[in-house]
Amino acid sequence: MADPLWTSAEISRATGGVERGGFSATGVSIDTRSLETGDLFVALAGARDGHTFLEAARARGATGALVTQDWAGPCVGVSDTLKALEALGVAARDRAAQARRGAVTGSVGKTSVTQAVMAGLRLAGRAHSSVKSYNNHIGVPLTLARMPRDTERAVFEIGMNHADEIRPLTRMVRPHAAMVTTVGPVHTENFADGVLGVARAKAEIFEGLEPGGVAILNADNEWFDFLKAAADRAGAVIRTFGTGPVCDAQLTGFEVEGSRATIQARFGGKSTAFPILQTGRHWGLNSMAVLLMLEALGVEAATGQAALGAFEPLDGRGAERTVACAGGAFTLIDESYNANPISMASAIATLGARKGAGRRIVALTDMLELGPEAAAFHAGLAPHIEAASIDLVFCAGPLMKSLRDALPPTRWGGYAETASDLALRLAQVVQAGDVVMVKGSNGSKAGLVAQALIAIGDSRPGLEEAR
Repeated sequence: MADPLWTSAEISRATGGVERGGFSATGVSIDTRSLETGDLFVALAGARDGHTFLEAARARGATGALVTQDWAGPCVGVSDTLKALEALGVAARDRAAQARRGAVTGSVGKTSVTQAVMAGLRLAGRAHSSVKSYNNHIGVPLTLARMPRDTERAVFEIGMNHADEIRPLTRMVRPHAAMVTTVGPVHTENFADGVLGVARAKAEIFEGLEPGGVAILNADNEWFDFLKAAADRAGAVIRTFGTGPVCDAQLTGFEVEGSRATIQARFGGKSTAFPILQTGRHWGLNSMAVLLMLEALGVEAATGQAALGAFEPLDGRGAERTVACAGGAFTLIDESYNANPISMASAIATLGARKGAGRRIVALTDMLELGPEAAAFHAGLAPHIEAASIDLVFCAGPLMKSLRDALPPTRWGGYAETASDLALRLAQVVQAGDVVMVKGSNGSKAGLVAQALIAIGDSRPGLEEAR
């Protein structure tokens, strides 16, 4: 039988808590909906106090709990369950001293890059990473606390909405390599100094680097010099990716064919080419970033290329579906998980490069947290749409009115106040042969549009939806 992830005695020592009944746990959970048999349940305070779910957790198979209140079940009592979770994460890091750790942040692409890195780490040995977008003050310590003691390599996603949020998390992870994918106008409404504040907040990730650690930077990004200076102050070894000839990982070509692309690059002083299961043009630089992180964590380039060649787009981040409709089928590109001016421009350019029998259509919902320049950022998408020769543009939300007004009437597909209303309009217009991309911020419900388009195929008896 495999060793447990945690025993109650280990949890007590790590957190300074009081052990009440011995138990062993094979996992750590903060949510009874996803809890698995054998988990430790951490009763966090919040909008709904986790202590109200203790009996539900036990019924679902939790072997013990981390609590601040009296409870009849096996548990470890502490004064603050979030601080105890943080302490458990640090203890997990320290006991897996052999593990090489990477950390990824950035205004765009951090989840996809983190998961692609994890694909390479799995091929190389015993690996661990964040799941989903567990990148905040709860997700990072939870991911650490779940790290097995025999882990060889791990990668952690670290996000932020405000200044001083990355700093404590990177010091918790203490990465051997830290990456900033890019810096741009994301969450700018939370920074009085705009994108400069975002860059400064992203640069916090270097403060947790282990001595002699590696900083992986996007040399094509306008904030490269700023980030490099911050990494230099942290004593980091700088590794760069981009399209320039002096980059350590240089993207030299990106060719799309159908639902995949071929990367051409110079890496390690040698020219190379390899296929990926992505069509988004941003995956050219993403792939370079992934290879550098894997190299920093002790994984060979060939292994990284193999992982990239098998890594499928994540749901809501470029995943494609062929959806049956009257007369045939259309292609749905689901980019509905999130959006900002950088990722919007990239996604629009990617759609523009697609070739097909039908029309190229975009369905866009509001980009959020952009502050006083939000309307200008939305209107600023119009030149990208023109350059990509998009046939029809469907928009939803008050901010997207600025884009609609900036477009010529020949591009107009339709406008609605809400994503759900837009979904109904678009579902009536899409035709066989079309390529339809859906993109917007989570808060503006772009996912509803994607779901409505998927439902077109689901509602046709005898026809199957294919990936």
